[in-house]
Amino acid sequence: QVQLVESGGGLVQAGGSLRLSCAASGRTFSTYAMGWFRQAPGKEREFVGAINRSGSSTTYAGSVKGRFTISRDNAKNTAYLQMNNLKPEDTAVYYCAASSWGLESSSSKEYGYWGQGTQVTVSS
Repeated sequence: QVQLVESGGGLVQAGGSLRLSCAASGRTFSTYAMGWFRQAPGKEREFVGAINRSGSSTTYAGSVKGRFTISRDNAKNTAYLQMNNLKPEDTAVYYCAASSWGLESSSSKEYGYWGQGTQVTVSS
């Protein structure tokens, strides 16, 4: 199993930046693909982006492409979500998730492990 803990959320003005971290413990981090999802109040959880186990491939939702960047440091057992040019519609609880499938996927069903989430609030 793997345990995930997100950090780095907070309040930021529109146009600002935040970097979220997802620290993993447990089984070998490098065997998991990592995904980021978010859920705004009253809305369903949605895919943000994902990275494969080696970090060589990423995929993003259209709404964040060009603004958000996912990376990982397997030596530190940590995945990151760099968010630039934030917009009020990015306000949500952000979750990281791990998939033993190993390939970056936009489907939440592929992820068996989830963090507790971190709040990101973007003010206009």
